[in-house]
Amino acid sequence: EKVLLGPERKTRVISDLDKKITAYHEAGHAVVGHYLKNSDPVRKVSIISRGQAGGYTLKMPTEDKHYHTLAQFKDELAMTLGGYVVEKLIFGDERISTGPYSDLRTATGVAHDMVTRYGMSSMGPRTFGEHHEMIFLGREITEQRDYSEKTAEEIDKAVAILLDEAVKRARETVLAHKEKLEELVKALMEKETVTRHPANAPTR
Repeated sequence: EKVLLGPERKTRVISDLDKKITAYHEAGHAVVGHYLKNSDPVRKVSIISRGQAGGYTLKMPTEDKHYHTLAQFKDELAMTLGGYVVEKLIFGDERISTGPYSDLRTATGVAHDMVTRYGMSSMGPRTFGEHHEMIFLGREITEQRDYSEKTAEEIDKAVAILLDEAVKRARETVLAHKEKLEELVKALMEKETVTRHPANAPTR
């Protein structure tokens, strides 16, 4: 957790409203991730700040993965947008916060890769753009277009379709388990951190 998110910021003073928003946001991630069968198991949920994060939801796979399937990507997108969906559902469009910014950026990046790199969209089985990476760092530094402006528009549409579908699935999951969402929010407001009980942990 320290490596991924930074040290805890227990001394940070936040308002009751911000604490409530964070609790609903993280509960949204956790509930969607828990009930979607292709998502990695949720292990821990917290509303204690770490680094730049107001709260966090940790998930871990039950085994090493060498490949990522379309079904897994779709569940990952829905879970990533679970916090955004719940904020809109509970607080309304006018009260949506800046909290989902990182989630929206992550989801957009995943959806874009699904379309342009993995052939997992209506655009068909091809890649778009030449990606040049630093071999030792595995870090993408440039992308050279090999497609037209019209194709770029189609890529944007395909990305939007994937994100809209993820929002819809996240919303359906949250509404189907609204009672569990409220239970988790209550627990987070009281305890700040909730961890999966070892007896409920998935086995290999």
